[in-house]
Amino acid sequence: MKNIAVYCGAATGNQEIYTIGAKKLGQWIVNNNYGLTYGGGRYGLMGVVANSVLESHGYVHGIITKELVNRELSHQKLSKLDIVDNMSQRKQDMLKDSVANIALPGGPGTLEEISEAFSWTVIGDSSNPCIFYNINHYYDRLADFFDSMTEQGFMEKKTRQTLLFSDSLTAIGNFIDSYTPPTLRNYTK
Repeated sequence: MKNIAVYCGAATGNQEIYTIGAKKLGQWIVNNNYGLTYGGGRYGLMGVVANSVLESHGYVHGIITKELVNRELSHQKLSKLDIVDNMSQRKQDMLKDSVANIALPGGPGTLEEISEAFSWTVIGDSSNPCIFYNINHYYDRLADFFDSMTEQGFMEKKTRQTLLFSDSLTAIGNFIDSYTPPTLRNYTK
């Protein structure tokens, strides 16, 4: 089975729309014959998206660190749970176990994980599409910042076009289906 890696936090935010969006994403994953790979937690949007996939009779692979398991934060009803030594290993394993990366709204950890996934795609270490599920315009300012990176010459326009910000699951599905990784950048003096 092909899995979608979903990055999200252990909080749900302060508006119900984020929980609703996470549930819809979980249902979309199952309805499109994907499994879920995620950080293995039971709280926040992590728990919401995992439970949504499980309730739709889908496959959920959690990858969590020993430290977080020791803090009793792991989800106990997953299809598979891998316990790894550290966050670096978790991120590598999530990338290897997926065909696309989607970030739900979240905090610094969510942003760091999806940014690293995109960075690895840009340098050629991954071929997975990266997507910000832009529920309630949560990532609008970040999208503007990526546009600024392009305008200021820190990212090529064709590379920026390989990163999607969208609140439409249909558009996300189409992006995954038609995705071509960015070509490696040619460096000049």
